[in-house]
Amino acid sequence: MIAVRRKDREIKDYSKIMDIINDCDCCRLGLVDNNEAYIIPMNFGYDIIDEQILLYFHCANEGRKIDLLPKQSVVSFEMDTKHRLAEGNLGCDFSFLYQSIMGTGTVKEVSDIDEKIYGLQKIMAHYTNKTQWEFNEKVLNVTKVLKLSVSALSCKEH
Repeated sequence: MIAVRRKDREIKDYSKIMDIINDCDCCRLGLVDNNEAYIIPMNFGYDIIDEQILLYFHCANEGRKIDLLPKQSVVSFEMDTKHRLAEGNLGCDFSFLYQSIMGTGTVKEVSDIDEKIYGLQKIMAHYTNKTQWEFNEKVLNVTKVLKLSVSALSCKEH
């Protein structure tokens, strides 16, 4: 776990963290490009193997993130959900409610075709709750699957 400033909002319960991941519909990857932040919103799926959280992403075979990933020893990620405005009588009384997860990990391209299909199955299951999908071989050839192994994370709720 990564330390958070607002301990009263920190979530440490593994089951609750997984519920929040399940509720999120976008995961943003944070990379560095020549000392500048580069953030990419991505569709994702996930798996847990021996309490190791794995995030799967799909993308085209080329592009800025594909060029940058080999240069990154660690990447950051962020996802959030349950956004709601909490109103008050004064401007300073307003707040914003949310659940968020931030973390770091390492990303590798999935090259094994069976693992690539497995990752795509996880992405599809995350959005559809259907676990068995067929994929067109031509599309598989022009699609990259990336796997992020989470090494640390923090989770907050307000």
